[in-house]
Amino acid sequence: MKAAVWTAYGPPEVLQLQEVPTPVPRAGEILIRIQATTVTAGDCEMRTLQLPLSLGLPMRFYTGLRKPQRIRILGQELAGVVAAVGQGVLQFDMGDRVFAATGFGLGAYAEYICLPADDKEVPVATMPVNLSFAEAAAVPVGGLEALHFLRGANIQPGEEVLINGAGGSIGTMGVQLARAYEAEVTAVDHPAKLDMLRALGAKHVIDYTQEDFTRSGRRYDVIFDVVGKSDYGRSVTALRENGRYLVANPSYSGMLRGLLTSRGSSKSVHTATGAQTTADLLYLKQLIEAGTLRPVIDRTYPLAQVAEAHRYVETGRKAGNVVLMVA
Repeated sequence: MKAAVWTAYGPPEVLQLQEVPTPVPRAGEILIRIQATTVTAGDCEMRTLQLPLSLGLPMRFYTGLRKPQRIRILGQELAGVVAAVGQGVLQFDMGDRVFAATGFGLGAYAEYICLPADDKEVPVATMPVNLSFAEAAAVPVGGLEALHFLRGANIQPGEEVLINGAGGSIGTMGVQLARAYEAEVTAVDHPAKLDMLRALGAKHVIDYTQEDFTRSGRRYDVIFDVVGKSDYGRSVTALRENGRYLVANPSYSGMLRGLLTSRGSSKSVHTATGAQTTADLLYLKQLIEAGTLRPVIDRTYPLAQVAEAHRYVETGRKAGNVVLMVA
């Protein structure tokens, strides 16, 4: 099969299209012929391993000190068709259209992948009937992450929720989920994305190039910082009493400060990512089929142009998701 192989730590060109063996499903696994996957900011960070030392060094020990060895194919989410089932699999049949998050094993930049059919940390489910493969591939990572944080905030109808970095894969899902909770949503991002965010249901939008929401004097019940770049102290100040500050990409100092804030005030800080589950993926599927939630796609590329797709994602300009068409 063809796959975009991660050959070294470095620029997008280290991803090279190669022929690799097609995997064979073991007992309890399904073989998926991948139709579409995505390029996320997390994929780009993983490719370079330009991460804080406390995170980058353990990752390098795990994947390979000098070059990637344990993980050779990136890609965190996908949509495709079940091509074969391993012994004991009862949940899926050949020909089922599925979407999935791959878990820490990654591997979606390829024509085929084997995933466990019943694993709590590798969610796989049949696709929403009203989505294409490209759209379904853009749901799991952003949708599950946004769902984890916003559900944990216990948003009540009428509360005011601000989402910083609302125009990406997590943020666009977050805007729609917050609206589903009947919140009043303020979306913060680049001016080129603001019309799209209004269309998703944001009542207010803020151009971060012109205004710092932490200095406006307005208060919110929930602040969801997707990109982890808002000023910690001013963001906590921008919360009402009993407000919740959600940080999807926290620093270690931010995690420590969050613990102290949560213990010493009425405000709470949430930084922990949650386990991805099939039950949550099925919940997102229900919302999509009900018309409450939809993925946003900025651009699509063929798998052979994976390096170009990575370069575009690294510009920070993508609105929603960038999709790789595999089949």
